[in-house]
Amino acid sequence: MLVGIIGKPNTGKSTFFNAATLMNVPMANYPFTTIQPNYGVAYLRRDCVCRRLDVKDNPVNSVCVNGVRLIPVKLVDVAGLVPGAAQGRGLGNKFLDDLRQADALIHVVDASGSTDEEGRVCEAGSHDPIKDVEFVEEEFNLWLKQIVLKDWQRVARTVEAGAGKLTSMLAQRLSGLAVGEQIIQEAIVNLELNAGKPTLWSEEQIYRFIDYLRRRSKPTLIAANKCDLPIAEKNIAKLKECGRIVIPCASEAELILRRAAEKGLIDYIPGDKGFKIRPSANLTVEQKRVLDYVESKVLAKWGSTGVQQAINAAYFELLNSIVVYPVEDESKLSDKRGNVLPDAKVVKKGTTAKDLAYIIHTDLGDTFLYAVDAVTGVRLGADHVLEDGQVVKIVAAGKRG
Repeated sequence: MLVGIIGKPNTGKSTFFNAATLMNVPMANYPFTTIQPNYGVAYLRRDCVCRRLDVKDNPVNSVCVNGVRLIPVKLVDVAGLVPGAAQGRGLGNKFLDDLRQADALIHVVDASGSTDEEGRVCEAGSHDPIKDVEFVEEEFNLWLKQIVLKDWQRVARTVEAGAGKLTSMLAQRLSGLAVGEQIIQEAIVNLELNAGKPTLWSEEQIYRFIDYLRRRSKPTLIAANKCDLPIAEKNIAKLKECGRIVIPCASEAELILRRAAEKGLIDYIPGDKGFKIRPSANLTVEQKRVLDYVESKVLAKWGSTGVQQAINAAYFELLNSIVVYPVEDESKLSDKRGNVLPDAKVVKKGTTAKDLAYIIHTDLGDTFLYAVDAVTGVRLGADHVLEDGQVVKIVAAGKRG
């Protein structure tokens, strides 16, 4: 699964990405700092099952710090979006093309209202961030509309002549956007559209259909950035009234904390409510001032910087994911090398035992026999739906014992 970081220029989007991945992509106070998409690895934060099972783990594919499991996931930061992007303005279509494979989106919005619709610096509070949410969604819809309506009359006539099925024809066209027949059929049913007579669809019906496809195929949350600035609190309250998931965020503060932790100055795990200055840290006056600001204006007020919470929400709420722990030795909860709870896999809710086998390796799925709940010892069939935090051994032909 891949989550995209989107927004207009100069909202702190690349700062968010850097804070999440500790990469050094360009950050600057002017539009279009990002041109090429940047891919990086961030981490999901989850309470590790090692505490519940009272074992000391030594992960291989992830990290466990004081009972907190940090699981690597993929993020992509794309160029900023401006009004008119769907018609090619700015980096328009390139921006949208770069998001084709994203499964969910984090929309970084300047909650302080200190950048105008073009991403230029303006007086704090003079711009309404709700307009940014609306125009990004509108541009995405317009871009999607161009794809859906290409040769629309020919497609519609083919369907009405009985020579094709609308859902399959559109799914083929939208396959690059990960929009499948199930979502298309769901949209048609829920919007009460006539799938057999698409030539009768009105402009309004087509637009509602496209908006539905966007919301289902690219679910989005709002990272209300720059929450440390005074005007932001009022704007965040307004954003929450829109009915979307809104997470107050201070990406610059998160980047400061992660860099300080990386240098050994503080103890801090992404998503913590606070940090501790290490006794050995010899902080300068400026470093102390900056950390005091982060503590008073961000952590004490909002409970976190919001960056980790936004990433977690994207995967666990928007993408409906859970974490499971595959092992090879159910008695020791380990792999063949003795690593206890070595892997933490992020999978969709509804994933079955056999699905997990295929996720681990195709051969394991092809020769699947059954699975075992490593904690209870209960045998699990191929169709058993896995639960969050479940520790599972896969048994396959030639893999017994």
